[in-house]
Amino acid sequence: MRSRLIQRNLRADPPLALRGEGIFLHDSNGRTIIDGSGGAAVACLGHGHPRVLEAMAAQMAKLTYAHTALYSCESAEALADLVLEGEPGGLAQMYLCSSGSEAVEAALKLARQHFVEIGQPQRRHFIARRQSYHGNTLGALAAGGNMMRRALYQPILSDAFHHVSPCYAYRERAAGEDEAEYVARLAAELEAEFQRLGPDSVAAFVAEPVVGATLGCVTALPGYFAAMRAVCDRHGALLVFDEVMCGMGRTGTLHAWEQEGVAPDIQVVAKGLGGGYQPIGGFLANRRVMDPIRDGSGGFMHGHTYQAHPMAAAAALAVQQVIREEKLLDNVQAMGALLEARLVDRLGNHRHVGDIRGRGLFWAAEFVADRASKAPFDPALRLNDRIKQEAYARGLACYPMAGTIDGRRGDHVLLAPPYIATEADIEAIVTRFGDAVDAALANLPAS
Repeated sequence: MRSRLIQRNLRADPPLALRGEGIFLHDSNGRTIIDGSGGAAVACLGHGHPRVLEAMAAQMAKLTYAHTALYSCESAEALADLVLEGEPGGLAQMYLCSSGSEAVEAALKLARQHFVEIGQPQRRHFIARRQSYHGNTLGALAAGGNMMRRALYQPILSDAFHHVSPCYAYRERAAGEDEAEYVARLAAELEAEFQRLGPDSVAAFVAEPVVGATLGCVTALPGYFAAMRAVCDRHGALLVFDEVMCGMGRTGTLHAWEQEGVAPDIQVVAKGLGGGYQPIGGFLANRRVMDPIRDGSGGFMHGHTYQAHPMAAAAALAVQQVIREEKLLDNVQAMGALLEARLVDRLGNHRHVGDIRGRGLFWAAEFVADRASKAPFDPALRLNDRIKQEAYARGLACYPMAGTIDGRRGDHVLLAPPYIATEADIEAIVTRFGDAVDAALANLPAS
């Protein structure tokens, strides 16, 4: 009998995940799988970490729910205090909800309310980037530039969102253009979009410091985010960083923006915040954004039934404590360097690997039919999914994605191991991944 759940593929039911231990998943096919992508770059501590389970059990015995219209709760207050300790980059307050998409929606609403409260209600436009991803609810989907996911819903997406080019040097830096010239061109494009819309009508520029699944771990060139910040500052717009996938330690620092030297006005967080132990997301905001609302209407005009949920906050608090107390950011940096080196050793000269890119424990390989021309494979071949299946057959879970270039063409596969990964784990991940790539390519149908 088919599952009554609406699965991602309605024609085939997936195996059941039965049990998780550390970096391993055990499933109903009798397989033990290395969770080489942490699900969707979520399981930053792996599965079943005893400290987190203990914290969840303790919270469950004390308080499982209280509505925020009447109460706050200890776990949510402690989580905000820990994450915002020292007010990193000027970020001073935290909002908690249940997912990255919800958090992006809330951040967009906050930006809009901020400008209404300071007497600039004309600011209704948001600029983001092509081939970005900011979530699957309608507002977040409209903000994102994932053409494949947007297509079906385009007629019902808001016209308040606009898109400029990503910083995607592998494909979009022109021949003979150096890094500084490319960054200057992108800054000029953003400036031109401000001018087209009317500079005083733009509320915010929204970007992922390291682009997640849609482009596959694309980092920005030096000076890019400083240039984007300068455009926003020139016109009084906010800078919003979506760190749902790349933040909370994934790239080797707690906040991905730390490595860019540019702090946002609003930062969205989710996956690495709670490590998948409970659904949780949220945003961090600075005083520039929050003070006018506190001094004006006095309240954020937004809310969710499960915001600042005691169980979710307790799990996330334990995850964040473990990251700090076990010095896991040091491990992310060390194992990230090893992952990069091993991927380059195994696939760097592969005739069908065009680019290997990433930061920390957040890496992807982009596949090409021809390295010289960077021509992609025929989308009908679904190469990324073939690699996923070959990896699973070898005991590895990875994160495949199609449409790298424009939502239709291009294939990449992402790896995002848990922060607890060891050298042996990294070696096993790369060996199995490399073998899966070779097998998938060898078994492509003849053209």
